[in-house]
Amino acid sequence: MLILVTGGAASGKSAHAERLVCEAAPSSRLYLATMQPFDTAAQARIARHRALRQGKGFETVERPLNLVGLAFARRYDGILLEDLGNLLANEMFAPDGAGDAAFGSILAGIAHLQDCCETLVVVTDEIFSDGLDYPPETARYIRDLAALNRALGAQADAVYESVCGILLPLKGEKNA
Repeated sequence: MLILVTGGAASGKSAHAERLVCEAAPSSRLYLATMQPFDTAAQARIARHRALRQGKGFETVERPLNLVGLAFARRYDGILLEDLGNLLANEMFAPDGAGDAAFGSILAGIAHLQDCCETLVVVTDEIFSDGLDYPPETARYIRDLAALNRALGAQADAVYESVCGILLPLKGEKNA
């Protein structure tokens, strides 16, 4: 099962995604973290997310790039990928990332993760409605994230949007 959880910054999407994984995955749960701790703000977000999932039975793997190359010793009941926006930025802009092949690399990585678990929950961002003009690299990032969201949304069994802490079902029969 593939579940996509989207929402704006600080909308509660991560907490909802953790709950969805915990409900779907009775025992073995993996938290796949993609954020790189470049500065104190990123380090603080990482620490906050670690604290939020403490005691919930998650193993944690930090993997900012190359999901296809990730090998697991076992199959998981649930994997939580946090988050698609960070992964895309890493793949597009990191020296060892996929660069122009980021889109295909990420879709292949998501397919790989689906083969490694019963339920995959992917957290993504809603960054598409500010109406601002951006430099070409940022505009390409926004277009690629939107395309990834559309592609995963089409494949997903369920899609949710977190708005002000309220989880709204957009696709699928399961009530949040």
